[in-house]
Amino acid sequence: MTLATSAWLVLACPLVGMLSIALLGKKLSPRLAGTIGTLAIALAFAFAVVTLIKLQQLPSNARLETTSLWDLANVGGVKIEVGLYIDPLSTFMILIVTGVSTLIHLYSAGYMQTDKGYVRYFAYLNFFVFSMLLLVLAGNLILLIVGWAFVGAASYMLVSYWYRRETATAAGIKAFVINVIGDIGLVLGTLFLFRTMGVLDYGQLFSNIHVAFDKDAPELVAAMLLILVGAFAKSAQIPFHTWLPDAMEGPTPVSSLIHAATMVTAGVYLIGRLHPLFEWAPTAAAVGAIIGAITLLVAGSIGLVMTDLKRVIAYSTMSQIGYMIMGVSAAAYVGGFFHLMSHAFFKALLFMAAGSIISAMGGNQSLNNMKGFRKAMPFTFACFLAGGFALSAFPLFSGFFSKDTLLYEVGARGGWYWALYVAGYVGAAFTVFYTWRMIFRAFWGQPCKEAVVVMETGDAYHPAQHTNPHTGNEDDPSTQEVEDPEVGFPGHEHRYAEKTWQMRYAMIPLAILAVFAGVIQLPFGITNVISDFLHPTFADSTVAYMPEDSGLEAFGLILSSVIAIVSLIAAYWIWVRRPGSSAAIQARLPWIHKLFVNKWYFDELNHAVIIAPMAAVGRFAKNTFERIVIDGAMVGGATGIVRAGSSVVRSGQSGYMRAYASLIVLGLIGVALYFLIESA
Repeated sequence: MTLATSAWLVLACPLVGMLSIALLGKKLSPRLAGTIGTLAIALAFAFAVVTLIKLQQLPSNARLETTSLWDLANVGGVKIEVGLYIDPLSTFMILIVTGVSTLIHLYSAGYMQTDKGYVRYFAYLNFFVFSMLLLVLAGNLILLIVGWAFVGAASYMLVSYWYRRETATAAGIKAFVINVIGDIGLVLGTLFLFRTMGVLDYGQLFSNIHVAFDKDAPELVAAMLLILVGAFAKSAQIPFHTWLPDAMEGPTPVSSLIHAATMVTAGVYLIGRLHPLFEWAPTAAAVGAIIGAITLLVAGSIGLVMTDLKRVIAYSTMSQIGYMIMGVSAAAYVGGFFHLMSHAFFKALLFMAAGSIISAMGGNQSLNNMKGFRKAMPFTFACFLAGGFALSAFPLFSGFFSKDTLLYEVGARGGWYWALYVAGYVGAAFTVFYTWRMIFRAFWGQPCKEAVVVMETGDAYHPAQHTNPHTGNEDDPSTQEVEDPEVGFPGHEHRYAEKTWQMRYAMIPLAILAVFAGVIQLPFGITNVISDFLHPTFADSTVAYMPEDSGLEAFGLILSSVIAIVSLIAAYWIWVRRPGSSAAIQARLPWIHKLFVNKWYFDELNHAVIIAPMAAVGRFAKNTFERIVIDGAMVGGATGIVRAGSSVVRSGQSGYMRAYASLIVLGLIGVALYFLIESA
């Protein structure tokens, strides 16, 4: 098997899986649909490993292969191929996407087992993975845009999966609209590049960029800023981030898939893939780094006060992606993609553990109602601890090494990059606090009634056993909407990890990786697996590839350790030893709490600046231009003219021969008069 063949098979597996499930539809049993969907992604992972092996067999300076199936367009000297770009970066991405997605599919097979839309769900899930793989393997910007749009469409379908819930459909529409805005930016940026360079293939773009544009030329900066709009929207960076927490309306495995290895990492990949262009447009790269730093701080601050468990983890994702965007925009490529990898492991694990708790809570996602699950759900607790230690960059866990590598590379740039370096460590303190706030509130203290049910019966708490006293209905506690078993929440049974083998087997590998994956890129050059592997992709970088400043690296490791340990102790004191401390802090600083709990008022700002004016323009157009000009003059006017003409024609249809003969004679006389006048 050749390198090109294995890469095409990586892409083909989820496509075949999606088509098989979608076309067979109701003929498939839920169990078979889940098996097909999971095996399709597992096979894609196997072929990704083959791709890795084949790529590593090539010389270091020749680890790049392009392959094409056919020409999509070949007009006027412009050739666009349906082709792939196989190099260390795309291989790195497909390994993460397929590996983590396989475990999420396995987890879904248990978690969603009793949902009525089980077959449809796995078709959507396979389509999502196919779209992401198309995006990262695309050999040119056109094919990348196709994958980019497919990812947006797939996210809409998955976020709105429980489509009879108004909150879910609204969240899906919001995610779709904001991502389409990003898509427009990406397309316009591509057109700007094409207008000057006349090429769209990566190889030609990278080799010709220094000839086509002067460094930091306004046209190039404008193009790259537009491309950044696409990256910011897909990766939930300010100000295009508001869709991400609302996307928690989808099933928990969907949250895990979107937030861990796929959709939100697309912007990070895009900047890394186009690094020669961003390095040649340093103004645009600086904007990306600054926005990433602002995002990681804003999202971290919001995570400190959120009470919805999944939304806390969502804002954590937004913050960690901010680190990655900041890193790759500042040419910290090894740290950026190292953190992308470790984040994929511990964030998928955290969402899975959160889904287990939420199921045990009967669908309730509020931290205000959770307490004492440490003894009730020991496996879930252990997994949440592993993910929490990694997320909070606790010493020797994967997140500790990846975040430190990223910040070390950023700080080594010097100059104004020191501000980003400092912001990264401030964000690290936020991360520790919101992570352990989740853990202490959910797992410590006197067990809540749901935890008691789990301990006494061995089954998850179910709302049907405790009907709403006001409505008498079985409610979804997170939204107070009536539960509809036809579209599930997540079905008649609420399944958690301790009782479902698929969920456990999916979480165990992620827990191991969250703890130990950092050893592949240890400080001071002890291990350099990621930097050595990615070197051929970033060898053309005009910025120092891996800085050598052992003093700064040692300082960063010590500072990270101090922040993690001190912040954890402080969090333990606030939420375990002195439970009323957080309320006292809130009372002392009510304006800060109000700012954070209202998410820095970005939703209100978007409504005031964009949504309300657009709605006003739409209403004005409907009540004036559309009603008077379109309906009145154009539609009504055209209708009136047709009616009048029809009346004239009908009046001439008398049925008498003498009338028709008279008309013929009059016509002949008119023709004769015309020629007489012309001849005179």
